[in-house]
Amino acid sequence: MLIVNADDLGRSTAETDAVMTCYVKGRITSTSAMVFMADSERASAAASAAGLGVGLHVNFSERLSAEFVPGQLQKAHDQIRGFLSANKYAPVIFNPFLMEQFKLVFAAQLAEFKRLYGRQPSHLDGHQHLHLATNMLLQRVLPKGTKVRRSFSFRRGEKGFVNRWYRSVVDRSLIRRHRVTDYFFSLSDHLAPERLERVISLAKEADVELMVHPQRSSEYAFLMSDAYADALSQVRMVCYDAL
Repeated sequence: MLIVNADDLGRSTAETDAVMTCYVKGRITSTSAMVFMADSERASAAASAAGLGVGLHVNFSERLSAEFVPGQLQKAHDQIRGFLSANKYAPVIFNPFLMEQFKLVFAAQLAEFKRLYGRQPSHLDGHQHLHLATNMLLQRVLPKGTKVRRSFSFRRGEKGFVNRWYRSVVDRSLIRRHRVTDYFFSLSDHLAPERLERVISLAKEADVELMVHPQRSSEYAFLMSDAYADALSQVRMVCYDAL
């Protein structure tokens, strides 16, 4: 089966509108919403009215842009942002001085999601994939048993050995505590028909998630293309609730 999940619902008006258009046109099956952002309130109303399955897009790296953000949350979020933006390796480093901040920020975003949507998120993932930051994994912040986005799937030769080894360690950790798909890909890396063909082929035999960003013009054009629609017709399309 294939889950086509659009990220960044609620981040801005343009991103929310692009996601909703893709859902109405049958080009995605689910979305991930950011909370405490400029369009979070409107996005929740639109998605709920349309019956769109929504997960929580945990945000540790982008400024919270809502009109009101609790002061304690803003401070903790700024501290995490400062650490994670210090260098490209920061997400894989465990910071013992930010343990409480990671727990506080995640808990606040989860509570805000439940306030906006009136239910638990269908799944959990992260902006820039920072739900898989080492602090999140080692502290086991994500609730046990929840559906969680895994790390990217690569074949031998597509990435270096260390990169693939690290991802395998992360995925094994997730599988022990959470429900995950068998494979995870990004549409931005599979815009060529022959690349997408691999995703479709795997989805005929396994559980696959394809991440899309409809606000990007190249992805939006592909999502609306006949070639993409033809590819989707070959597999069972589901939302995260079916995982």
